[in-house]
Amino acid sequence: MTTQDSGKVALITGASRGIGYGIAEAFVARGDKVVITGRGEDALKEAVEKLGADRAVGIAGKAHDEAHQAAAVERAMEAFGRVDYLVNNAGTNPVFGPMAELDLNVARKVYETNVISALGFAQQTWKAWQKENGGAIVNIASVAGVSASPFIGAYGMSKAAMVNLTLQLAHEFAPVVRVNAIAPAVVKTRFAEALYEGREAEAAAAYPLGRLGVPQDIGGAAAFLTSSQSDWVTGQTLVVDGGIFLNAGVA
Repeated sequence: MTTQDSGKVALITGASRGIGYGIAEAFVARGDKVVITGRGEDALKEAVEKLGADRAVGIAGKAHDEAHQAAAVERAMEAFGRVDYLVNNAGTNPVFGPMAELDLNVARKVYETNVISALGFAQQTWKAWQKENGGAIVNIASVAGVSASPFIGAYGMSKAAMVNLTLQLAHEFAPVVRVNAIAPAVVKTRFAEALYEGREAEAAAAYPLGRLGVPQDIGGAAAFLTSSQSDWVTGQTLVVDGGIFLNAGVA
């Protein structure tokens, strides 16, 4: 059965695989067209082929590059004539260790990629389409941004900034654009492999729902936050964590 065209278009960063691709899948399944970004041409091409060349366009580049941000939005406007939804998913976490020993240049890189890039994409989509036509933005944060996150502190710090960026944009862009965030716990992706590889059963046992997340879990949440069912929701961070926070403070 052919999916009916919704007439809506989403720009999703870091979407050649993992959470970003799961979100793109969910949007295409409901009839949206998508423009996806990523660093690798080959991975993007493969993702576009799987999503459907009539539904998806890929553009390669580094998320923190302002020229890439502008080019991605321009490509969306050229291909589909609009950008209703922006999903800021691109991110990096190149360091594992205590904050006391964190290389400040690495911290700057994490912040630039995870936070400043999201602001840049939001500025671009606002100017190109959303200011006059409305829409929604979803920022992919993390449970690491709403709690202590040992050994991934730089990442957690950047994701806390994403939560606050969501609040700032939600206030400024209202009433025409709704801005929300999703804070996932561990989702089974290449990006998060180091957190569960070789010990998935042990890692999953800590979750009341008995499993780690999968990209489709975040895709469903993003689809909700960009649907008419969430028309009165803005400035919120939706924690999607399999119940792991229920264990907080329990020995």
